[in-house]
Formats: sequence, C-alpha cells, structure tokens
Amino acid sequence: MGLRDLNENRKNSWLRGWWLPLIFIAASVLTMALGEVGQEMLRYDRVWIGQGEAWRLLTGHFAHLSWSHLALNSAGLLLVWFLIGSRYDQLTWLMIFTITLAVMNLAFWFLNPELYWYVGMSGMLHGLLLAGIIARAPRLDAESIILLLLLVAKISWEQMAGPVPGSETTSGGPVVVDAHLYGALGGALGALIARIRVKPPAAI
Repeated sequence: MGLRDLNENRKNSWLRGWWLPLIFIAASVLTMALGEVGQEMLRYDRVWIGQGEAWRLLTGHFAHLSWSHLALNSAGLLLVWFLIGSRYDQLTWLMIFTITLAVMNLAFWFLNPELYWYVGMSGMLHGLLLAGIIARAPRLDAESIILLLLLVAKISWEQMAGPVPGSETTSGGPVVVDAHLYGALGGALGALIARIRVKPPAAI
C-alpha cells in the first residue's frame, strides 16, 4: 500500500466516523435556511403534533431560534463528537440518538404539558455526551469522570436554579432546561440498551 492509498484510507475512515454529526448539522442549516415560516412548520409544537403533524417530533430538534443558536449547538455537537464519537459505531449512535429523542418527546408530552413549542439540539447533545461517558463504565478514565461531574453539576444547577447564566442571551431565547435532563436520561437509556446488545453470551 502506497502513501497515497494510506492517506485515502485515513480520509475515508474520518468521514465514516463523522458522517452522523455532519448530517445533523446539515439538517439544522437547511431548516434554518427556510426562515421563520420554516421554523414554525418544523418545530416541536404541541398543538400541531396533537393534530397529526408527527414529523415535528424529529424536525423540532433540528430547528433553531437563530443562526447564533445554530452555531452554538453545532459547535457543541462537534466538540462532543470529538470527545466521545469513537466510543460506539455509527449504527449504535443512530440507535442512541433515536432513543434519546423518543424519551425527550415522551417526557415533553406527558410531563411538560405547558410546553407548547421547542427547538434545538441541546437536549440531544446532553444525551449523546452521557451515552459516550457510560460507554467507558465501569472503568471510567479521568476524562470521562471530569465530563460526568461537569454534566451532573450543570443539570443539577439547571433543575434547582434555572438556566446557566448567559445561556439565554447566547441562544437568543428561553432555555428549556428540562430538555437537558430528559436528553441525558434518554442517552443513558440508549447506552444501557447498547451494552445489552453487545454483551457476549455466557459461557456454557
């Protein structure tokens, strides 16, 4: 194998490892490019979901309040993926993503009936990060322990005191802190299911 082939393999390997977050970001850019009308058509909206517009359960997590909100979430996704993206294969990540969104949507619907609309990837990011941390359990390295402590501290602060100072200004609107809690719970559930799926059979 020549140097050119080696570089090509590295490039393909990088693309295989990053195609999922890049698709998420591309979907978010597309929904943002549709403008205010597009956001209203795609956001999580309790009234319209109740009338059968089920696609909002997915697209609401890719719609954003503003370009700055999108940039913030995209940067967060890329950072999270850099830290923990290699801890599962892409299909397992897709399963975890699906479970995370399902838990968030169910929790919104049954636990937060006062929540009429929601947009953004922040809840999903909390879920993916926690799932990546759990992948190292029970032998967590120092990096995973630090990430876990920071995540638990952030969610605890939000549940007791509200949004982290400056987060609403940065995102350009109100922060639904319960989305972060529900996303983390969904990510944890997805990670546990992933561990069960790959658990080797017991010896006979």
